[in-house]
Amino acid sequence: MADIAGERPDPDALLKTLDDAARQAVRGKLRVYFGASAGVGKTYAMLVAARAQAEQGVHVLAGIVETHGRRETASLLDGLATLPLKDVAYRGHVLREFDLDGALAARPALVLVDELAHSNAPGSRHAKRWQDIHELLAAGIDVWTTLNVQHLDSLNEAVGSITGVRVWETVPDEVFDTADEVILVDLSADELLRRLKEGKVYLPEQARHATRNFFRKGNLIALRELALRRTADHVDDDVQAYRRDRAIDSVWRTREAVVACIGPDADAEYVIRSAHRLSQQLDCDLHVVTIDTPRAAPTPQAQQDRMQRSLALADGLGARTETLPGGDMVDAVVRYVRRHNITKAVVGRTRASGLQRLRVSLSALLSAALAPGWLWRRHSFADMLAAGCPEIDIIRLGAPPLPASAAPGRDPLTLGHRARTPADDRNTTPWSGYAWALCYCAAATGLSMLAFPALHQTNIVMLFLLAVVAVALRHGRGPAALASVVSVALFDFFFVQPLASFAVSDVQYLLTFAVLLAVGLLIGQLTAGLRLQAQVSVKREADARSLYEFARELSSALLPEQIVALAGAFVHATFGSRCALYILGLDDRLKLASPAADDMPALESALAQWVYDHGQPAGAGTATLSNSDLLYLPLKAPMRTRGVLALAAPRRSLFTHPDARRQIEAYATLIAIALERLHYVEVAQQALVSMESERLRNSLLAAVSHDLRTPLTSLVGMTDTLTRRPGTLPDDVQDTIRAMRDQAQRMHALVVNLLDMARLQSHDTPLRLEWQSIEELVGASLAAMREPLAAHHVTVARLSDLPLVECDGVLIERVLCNLLENAAKYTPPGSTVHIHAAVHDDSLRVAVCDNGPGVTPGAERRIFEKFTRGDRESATPGVGLGLAVCEAIILAHHGRIWVEHTPGQAHGAQFVFSLPLGTPPDVQPESTESADSPNSPNSH
Repeated sequence: MADIAGERPDPDALLKTLDDAARQAVRGKLRVYFGASAGVGKTYAMLVAARAQAEQGVHVLAGIVETHGRRETASLLDGLATLPLKDVAYRGHVLREFDLDGALAARPALVLVDELAHSNAPGSRHAKRWQDIHELLAAGIDVWTTLNVQHLDSLNEAVGSITGVRVWETVPDEVFDTADEVILVDLSADELLRRLKEGKVYLPEQARHATRNFFRKGNLIALRELALRRTADHVDDDVQAYRRDRAIDSVWRTREAVVACIGPDADAEYVIRSAHRLSQQLDCDLHVVTIDTPRAAPTPQAQQDRMQRSLALADGLGARTETLPGGDMVDAVVRYVRRHNITKAVVGRTRASGLQRLRVSLSALLSAALAPGWLWRRHSFADMLAAGCPEIDIIRLGAPPLPASAAPGRDPLTLGHRARTPADDRNTTPWSGYAWALCYCAAATGLSMLAFPALHQTNIVMLFLLAVVAVALRHGRGPAALASVVSVALFDFFFVQPLASFAVSDVQYLLTFAVLLAVGLLIGQLTAGLRLQAQVSVKREADARSLYEFARELSSALLPEQIVALAGAFVHATFGSRCALYILGLDDRLKLASPAADDMPALESALAQWVYDHGQPAGAGTATLSNSDLLYLPLKAPMRTRGVLALAAPRRSLFTHPDARRQIEAYATLIAIALERLHYVEVAQQALVSMESERLRNSLLAAVSHDLRTPLTSLVGMTDTLTRRPGTLPDDVQDTIRAMRDQAQRMHALVVNLLDMARLQSHDTPLRLEWQSIEELVGASLAAMREPLAAHHVTVARLSDLPLVECDGVLIERVLCNLLENAAKYTPPGSTVHIHAAVHDDSLRVAVCDNGPGVTPGAERRIFEKFTRGDRESATPGVGLGLAVCEAIILAHHGRIWVEHTPGQAHGAQFVFSLPLGTPPDVQPESTESADSPNSPNSH
């Protein structure tokens, strides 16, 4: 029955499994068709499987399937119910998106939703398609989808470094990891390149471009390896889940994993490094475990320091570290190995001293006397672990090289307990416990003498056992062992014939003595162990409650000062330590949040800055500047490090004890998360204020511009009327009228820019997109800017061979006019302005060059800001809105605008803007070219 009880599953784990199963029963299933890149056949494989399901009577609905023009893929949709797409209006465009509400209303058994990483159009209920899928799954609808490896969050940067192409549409790894099924659609690099050349992936022109960039053979091989590894990780998770659901304890050798078993002995670092080399050779995960054995006396400081260094080494090597609770290392390691499906265990072997070898020999002789068959039985940790978990490989290392100055030690894992020497007991165990043990035994003897001979000797033995239990409960193992031995002696001396003598008249009493001693020792050990475990449990519960209360209080903090106050109060209440906080300001510089307490040692700002820069702890209890009186911990939040926590402890051992160090680091993490939350709240508030200010300013500009436009138009019209009547007015009056007209036109242009900027910022002006010729737009802008460019020489490159571009012709003409006006303003009379355009990748680039003074270095982006001018000291009229209007118009067209140095010239500026190329309609070429086409060079 004991064996059966030992295999009984954990009730909490069983209830959690049942709850998860109940939730999964009402939730839809997610299947992901996973591949290394586009073109491997994910959508094709999904449709083939969907048709098979439909033939079996399953209600299959094609929610959205991207065929990308592939006829073989599109043909698989024949016969499948297809959900009409939803039209979403965005910036003058109509986008076709997946109709989530339509799919929920149809309630099919299975819905196909292609391209899991797709971003929905603004205005949709969810920003990402995977969020649509989560809603479908919550409604009990099964979903099949597709995903490429480069769209996973954790692999996005790795793929970008390999291919040189950064993908911005990503999916959280949690979505992929929680998928019920992952189907890997694999294709070799050569086969994919062949399909690409045959036009089965992209159109021919797109295929040639893809082959030169993303679809290189080396890239495809690397992506394929990433996809295979990520799929293997998901399958490994499925194996672990299956083993948990079926309560399978045995290790399945589906994947290698290594665990290093260490204690506080000197060979722990040697074991960790050896296990790390083995895991590197096997390309597998590394685990490092130790055991927190309940002890009557505190662990010696030297052992605590060694253990802290060993765990820090394991963390630095990327291992997963864990301290296992319990008193039996073998049992704890066996449970851990089976829970994590580990295949290899690495244990150490240290040299033993002469005293330790003698003790082991005496133990073996005693065991042989009790049971001769035990003489040949081994009691090392490695052998006991092999017996407890025979399905794993045990690797026992040779003894590490022993420095001349080092003292020999003992294997801390022998017999499943950590090393403990008599010197440790002398140094750490209080003698008062042993004195109390003698008092308890004297009290038991006194009570027994009062009751003797009324009580039989058997009942008197119970009184002595009661004394042993009381000693174990109050004073631990050592005093309990002493009480057991003394109780046997007192019982023999006072209650066994002949009395007042240690002689024994009846040999049967020897058995009584042996049983009394054994039972006393066993009860004392078990009682003391339970007492210590209860103390450990209480301490851990108190630590967890402290963390919970700290997190709860931090969640309501609205100011950094509140976080500082809470941190100081909780840290002092929990650890008896004073602390100070360095917080990162909006200028990305560390500053002391509040003055340090009077009883704290002097703070070192330079050391705090080092901790922030390197993201590593320093000071007391670390390997960096350990002579410092303070421990400095980086406040690492999910996005970045938010500051530094400086602690001064009443005793330096607080920083080296593993449990206390983990608790301190947990406090630091909570503080960092709270600081990051406040930072983003402040950023959001500033953004909201900025948006509101921008909205009010745009409204004011729109109102003022609209009211000024009408009188200015009238003024220009009246001056034009007066200038058409030559001879009727004196020459000086005509000059005044012309000056008025020029100033009115300049003011009119400024008002038009203000009005355009206000409309573009408020998105009140929808784009009227039509297919335009850039040649005609340049010609129209040159005609409009004839007067400002009268003193300049303008040349235009050949533009008739360029494709049509889909844009708002009026707005793009405004861009060209503003760029030409800018060139006329900031270049001297007689200089040359050159216009040229060319197709670059998937966009059309148009450039306006001049040979003027150019743009001041460092101001390339600033000049595109509103009310910013290139040269603040210049007397050139203007308010600095022309380039800002140009940028707003180009961004509305999903393009880009920038300034650079004019190629091939010592000075000058070249303003370039790009517009995306779509698929223009077919245009019949003209038979002849107009002689006065704007393509020919023009001079003004």
